[in-house]
Amino acid sequence: MAETRSVHSLLLLLPFLHLSLLFSGQIVQTTGVTVGINYGQIANNLPSPNRVAHMLQSLNIDRVKLYDADQNVLSAFLNTDVEFIVGIGNENVSMMTDSTKALAWLQQHIQPYLPHTRITCITVGNEVFTGNDTVLKANLLVAMQSVYQALISLGLDKQVNVTTAHSLDILGNSYPPSAGSFRQDIGQYIQPLLNFHSMTKSPFLINAYPYFAYKADPGSVPLDYVLFQPNSGVTDPITRLNYDNMLYAQLDSVYSAIQAMGHTDIDVKISETGWPSKGDPDETGATPENAAIYNGNLLRRIAMNQSTPLKPSVPVDIYVFALFNEDLKPGPTSERNYGLFYPDGTPVYNIGLHGYLPPMSSSSFKLMVAPLYGIFILASAALILA
Repeated sequence: MAETRSVHSLLLLLPFLHLSLLFSGQIVQTTGVTVGINYGQIANNLPSPNRVAHMLQSLNIDRVKLYDADQNVLSAFLNTDVEFIVGIGNENVSMMTDSTKALAWLQQHIQPYLPHTRITCITVGNEVFTGNDTVLKANLLVAMQSVYQALISLGLDKQVNVTTAHSLDILGNSYPPSAGSFRQDIGQYIQPLLNFHSMTKSPFLINAYPYFAYKADPGSVPLDYVLFQPNSGVTDPITRLNYDNMLYAQLDSVYSAIQAMGHTDIDVKISETGWPSKGDPDETGATPENAAIYNGNLLRRIAMNQSTPLKPSVPVDIYVFALFNEDLKPGPTSERNYGLFYPDGTPVYNIGLHGYLPPMSSSSFKLMVAPLYGIFILASAALILA
């Protein structure tokens, strides 16, 4: 997750008015909720994947996004019907440009788990266009194409799609949402990337954090607008559409940027959004109270199958960041405090999510079986590669 400090989130506030939103007390657990969760593991105190599998099932969360293709996690979720996005890190993007290596990676990390673990998407790299690595930027699409062709060769391209996740700072303009556009310096990369998404019918992923806009300028950014609280909203002067929260305005800005590049056939999903419950002294707004309001209101809207003003027939598709606090993440204090839960399974704050994390003893049998299955998976992969 890269912090977006550009002016684009701030511009979404102009001109600022107000909207009314009904606030209910508790999250209603329903099987229709399509919320996803980011399951990061940069920590030394997290519960085992087997225990996490029980916990997520008790929460009715059936979509999980990983930042790798962890064998222990994928094995723990066998036959659970949980849908996975797995990741190829930035450090491996250049390797994936080699079609032989891309095929080998799939044969080792993806093919052995299907169909018993539901892997539906692979992200190649994360926020590649945020940094200054021009080689990485140039390799991204080639790597995505290589992985996609390898999926075709394995007959898996109808089950698993290929994409990458972007920071919001790929936008050169974001206000008004209908005038959203990509930065000019990455246009040469974005156009062919969008063509790839259009051809393969894969989603465009964006990591969007209204928190960053508030933190950058708390005196000008209305807290109610970024927290989905009652306010009269921001009206797009071109479309006259009213936005009652910054996240939906950010999402529609991306849709508009894509349309400006000639595409109306690409779905946009929010691969990360969240709010930290703790931060350094200069991280204004990073409190458990604000985090509870942001994520609580967000989950309510997801449960209501809400859409953005620009895409009224397309329910927002969101992966919340993150499942647990991760104590080994570098950077400011906030980076280690985005979790909905502490590693012991207790909620960081109350938004009506009360899952069950089984004790170590109750999962001991599964803990013994999982490594054995892992050996079987590795043996299967070896046979496939042979």
